[in-house]
Amino acid sequence: MREYKTKSRTIFNIINIIIMILLVSTMILPLVNTFALAFSTDYNSMEPGIILFPNPISISGFITLFSEIKILRPFINNVFVTVVGVSLHISICSLTAYVVARHQFPGKKIFMVFVMITLMVPLQNIMIPMYLLYKELNLINTLWAIILTNMVNAYTILLLKNFFEGVPPSLGEAAYIEGANEMQMLMKIYLPLAKAGLATMILFDFVNRWNHYMEALLFIQDPDKYTLQLALMGLVIDSDGASPVSFITNNVQMAGVVFSIMPLLILYPFLQKYFISGIMLGSTKG
Repeated sequence: MREYKTKSRTIFNIINIIIMILLVSTMILPLVNTFALAFSTDYNSMEPGIILFPNPISISGFITLFSEIKILRPFINNVFVTVVGVSLHISICSLTAYVVARHQFPGKKIFMVFVMITLMVPLQNIMIPMYLLYKELNLINTLWAIILTNMVNAYTILLLKNFFEGVPPSLGEAAYIEGANEMQMLMKIYLPLAKAGLATMILFDFVNRWNHYMEALLFIQDPDKYTLQLALMGLVIDSDGASPVSFITNNVQMAGVVFSIMPLLILYPFLQKYFISGIMLGSTKG
């Protein structure tokens, strides 16, 4: 009987490993193929099939991307939208979470109910009202329309609120007796102790803003204000064009994709440990 159970467990583990390998392959192979195409020659990148290693290695796709496509301007716009947007998002949500976690004020429960309601309304459902509002404020065709979208997020407020509530009140009381004001307590006590949650939300918001698409498509029409996602969409549309003048080869398209994801690949290893611990702590405290 024991031998039968051991054999069954071995078969079960083998099946699990095979399924895991297949699942990982569906995520890894497209990424490897993207990098291989990006470093292929114009001719080789147009051959049918999946390429896992470029032969010969070429950077002609990147040269075309920077010399003819002018990808640098959308990249700078994307950096501006992401850096300013994440900074404002974390600052405003941290201040809100700190006040909610530490202080009692009239209407606090009603305020939290409205915060929770926003979790149930997808951003796509309020795009049209936002467009009309931004139009009245003359924000259409400006990068601020993208930055202001999702500036305040209920999930970020709730996660940081949980972290702040986990800080012993005696620390804040001791700092208050020493003469620290609210801003000093937030900056020197609460935020450093919530760095795992901050890193998690910075990474989430950074990825979300870096990969934004619907906001740029709806609010931006001026090509000088295009961000990376609109520029990449232009690469795909031009590659389907009938005119040979505007034809874009696959290595140029994939070079654009590689260029757009490089900041995420560089940032993720530094924030990975905070990302995992922040998710775990936020879920258990919530």
